[in-house]
Amino acid sequence: MRRAAQITHAFIGQCTVLVLFAAAAGFILAGTTASPAQEVPVLVYHRFDPAHAGSTTVRTSVFEGQLIWLTEHGYRVVPLSEAVDMMRGRGSLEGPRNVVITVDDGHRSVYSELFPLIQRYRIPVTLFIYPSAISHASYALTWEQLHTMQKSGLVDIESHTYWHPNFNRERARLSPEAYQKFVAFQLERSKSVLEEKFGIKVMMLAWPYGIYDAELEKAASDAGYSEAFAYSGGPAHPGCDLLAIPRIPVSDADQGERFAALLAGKQKSTAGAE
Repeated sequence: MRRAAQITHAFIGQCTVLVLFAAAAGFILAGTTASPAQEVPVLVYHRFDPAHAGSTTVRTSVFEGQLIWLTEHGYRVVPLSEAVDMMRGRGSLEGPRNVVITVDDGHRSVYSELFPLIQRYRIPVTLFIYPSAISHASYALTWEQLHTMQKSGLVDIESHTYWHPNFNRERARLSPEAYQKFVAFQLERSKSVLEEKFGIKVMMLAWPYGIYDAELEKAASDAGYSEAFAYSGGPAHPGCDLLAIPRIPVSDADQGERFAALLAGKQKSTAGAE
């Protein structure tokens, strides 16, 4: 009897150690269920204006209202890099409600309207820039403004090709060989200019007009991009195509319940495509 009691005690002790080890390692024990794969809405904006809305323009007051709504409903605005790590299985996001904010093109209103708000609310943002317009086009940001935003620690700068082409149109007008060279130039030139200007490693790309296909994805990979982003598709999630990660375009009409439905992928965006 004494021998049996010793064996039983040893067995219980070993089981206790195994249970503690499993819990520490994050293993799923009997009686629990696995949490669903994390999803994160990657929002995309273009322009901001104090008074006037448009197909790709959100009024500044509406954007601030969206930021307040996110805070009031328990959302955490996270850097795009953290969301990418989650999608790659390199970690998980804190809490059940996270959101990413991206802005395409490099319109001057990003500096005059968006930047003061993200400073006030301490919110990280990723800008997808096409460099040919910077400090050249009247509607565009300057290099000095981009440097100021980057130095704030709140703004990450990535690529939106060199001059924002419509790849469908270019494919139709060019020979296959010329088209491939054109695509390579757009992807490689943008990356190299931004890396030189900011002393950074540009690894992400936003597809102009949301146009992509298998050939373009391969070209992006060949040019050195590790992730690329679409212009539709609902919340991003682990297992999605990393060279066509879905994003959610936001319009001026997306407020209140409509904004909530948009984040959940249950509301179709009315924002224009660019």
